[in-house]
Amino acid sequence: MRREIRFLTGGLRTLARVSRLKPGAQVNVADDLEAAVDRHAQRTAVLFEDVRWTYADLDQRANRYAAWALAQGIAPGATIALFMGNRPDYLAVWFGMAKVGVATALINSQLIGQGLAHCIDTAGVDHVIVDAPLVQGWRSALPHLKTQAKAWLSGGVADDFAPLDDHLARSSPDRPDRAARAGCRAEDLVLLIFTSGTTGLPKAAKITHLRTLLTMHSFAAATGAGARDVIYAPLPLYHTVGGVCAPGIALTTGGAIVLRRQFSVTAFWSDCVRYDATLFQYIGELCRYLVNAPLHPDERRHRLRLAVGNGLRPDVWDRFQARFSVPRILEFYGATESNLTLFNFDGGPHAVGRAPAYMKSAVNFALIRHDPVSERPERAASGRCIACVDDEVGEAIARIDPAKAAMRFEGYSDHGATESKVLRDVFTPGDAWFRSGDLMRRDRLGYVYFVDRIGDTFRWKGENVSTTEVAGVLSSAPGVLEANVYGVEVPGCNGRAGMASLVVDQTVFDPDQTRRVVQEALPAYARPLFLRLTPAMETTATFKQKKAEAVREGFDPRVVADPILFDDPRVGGYVPLCEIRYAEVVSGAVRL
Repeated sequence: MRREIRFLTGGLRTLARVSRLKPGAQVNVADDLEAAVDRHAQRTAVLFEDVRWTYADLDQRANRYAAWALAQGIAPGATIALFMGNRPDYLAVWFGMAKVGVATALINSQLIGQGLAHCIDTAGVDHVIVDAPLVQGWRSALPHLKTQAKAWLSGGVADDFAPLDDHLARSSPDRPDRAARAGCRAEDLVLLIFTSGTTGLPKAAKITHLRTLLTMHSFAAATGAGARDVIYAPLPLYHTVGGVCAPGIALTTGGAIVLRRQFSVTAFWSDCVRYDATLFQYIGELCRYLVNAPLHPDERRHRLRLAVGNGLRPDVWDRFQARFSVPRILEFYGATESNLTLFNFDGGPHAVGRAPAYMKSAVNFALIRHDPVSERPERAASGRCIACVDDEVGEAIARIDPAKAAMRFEGYSDHGATESKVLRDVFTPGDAWFRSGDLMRRDRLGYVYFVDRIGDTFRWKGENVSTTEVAGVLSSAPGVLEANVYGVEVPGCNGRAGMASLVVDQTVFDPDQTRRVVQEALPAYARPLFLRLTPAMETTATFKQKKAEAVREGFDPRVVADPILFDDPRVGGYVPLCEIRYAEVVSGAVRL
C-alpha cells in the first residue's frame, strides 16, 4: 500500500502539472518563464561562484539578448548557435531568444575542429555567440565550416569577432513586445540539442516549446520542488539534463539553480553546504566518482533531500545513499529526443522507472523481443512484433502519437536519422513506435531495469553477454574504481571475447581477487578474458563511457599502450599479456 501510494502520488502530481500542455495550445517558453519572473521577481534564481541573480536580473539580461537579436534583424523562426561554457548568461541567451521567436542551437563547449564545424553547419545558423575561453576552439573549426556565420565574442574582445558585450550594454533591459513572438506555436523549435553518443558525429535533436515545457514542468512535479529548493547542477548546460531538466526544476517553481563551470569531486560537498542545496541533479558516473573519493568533511553536513538523475548503476546506488545519507533517490529514464520517460517515484531499488499494468494508458512504454544477431526486433509469423513477458529482456519502445504532447517524436534535423528511430507495424497495421535502442526488463510489479544498450551486448560461446552486468560485477571487486566492458574479435573464434578497461587503485587492486569475484558472480561465457588497466576512462561530455576506440584497438599489446592482463586457462589466473602470449591466442595455440 505504501509503495502504491508513493507511486500514484508522484505520478498523478506529474500528470496534473503537464495536463495543460497540448499540441496546438497557445503556450511557449518565454510566456511561461516571464510568468515565473512576475511571481518571484526578487527571489534568487541563479547562483554561480560569487554571482547571485534574482528572477528579475535573469529576465533583464534575457531582454538585452532579445533586443540584440532584433537589432541584428534575426527573424522569428531563425536559429542562432551558442558556444559557451557554464555560466548564468547561458540561460539568459536562450530565454532571450525565445522571447523573440528565435531558436538556439546548444553547442558542446568541448568540441573543436571538424566536430564543431559539423554542429554549426547542421544548425544552419547565421550568428554564433562564442565564449571568450573558447576562441581557439572556434578558430580550429573555421577551415571546416561550410556555413558563413557571423561570430560574436562574449566576455572579451578580438579582432576577428563582433563585440557582443558592447551591443548588450546598449540594449534595452525592458521586455520586448510580445508581438515579436506573436506567431510562435507550441510545436515551433526553441532549442537544438546535439546527442553526445559514444560513436559518430552528433545528431541535432529538435526541441520544441512543447517539449521544453513538458520536460521542465514534469521534472519540477516529479521532484516535488518548491520555492525554497536549491538545485545543485554541475552538469553541462548544452545537454538536456543539465540545461533543461535542472533549470526547469528551479525556474518553474521559484527555486534557485546552482551552476558550476564543471563538475568537481573535491568541491562537490563544500558547494552543497555553501549554497545550502536541497536537490542534486546527477549523471550516474558522477555518483561513482563521489563514492570512490576519499572522506570529505562536508559529505554529511549537507541538506540534500533528493538526488534526481539517470544512469545510477546498482553497484553505486546503495553505497552512495548509505555513505552520504541522501534520503531519497529519484532515478528516471529518458533521452533528449525520446518520447519515452519513466520515473521511479517510489524508489524501488535499482529500477530506472516503473510502468505497472494498471497505468498502461498513462505510461507510454512497451517491451518487445529483440534479436541480438540482426539487432532488430523479432517478428511473429503475422509480421507483428512480440511483446515481452515479465522478466524477459527486450527493447523499450514508446508509441508515437502527434496528437498527444508526451507521445510526440520531433526527431532530428536529419530526416534519415529520424526515420531510423521509428518502428512501424508493431502491434497493429500502420502504428508507429519510437525505438529507444535500450534493452530492459520489467518485473511483475512493473519496475523497469536497464540491461544494456543494443550494440553493447555481444555474443560469446553462443550466449549473449551484457556489458552492464559484467561492469557491475567488476566494479564490486576491491580496488576497481571504474569498469568499461566490451567485446573484442579473436581470430578463428565466433562472436567476441569479453574485455574490460579498468581504472584501479593500485594499492588495493588484486587481479586474483578480481578473478574470484568474477567467477562467483558470472557464468563462464560472461567472464572477461582481457583486462586493460588504464589511468583514466575516456568519456563523453555527459560522462558516457566511450568504447569505439577501445574496441578497435582490441587486445594487441603492440597497439595498446596500457598494460593488459589475460585470463590464461593454462595458468588459471590473470597474467600479463606479452607479445608471445598474444601470438599464442591469435594462432589458436591457447584454447579459449
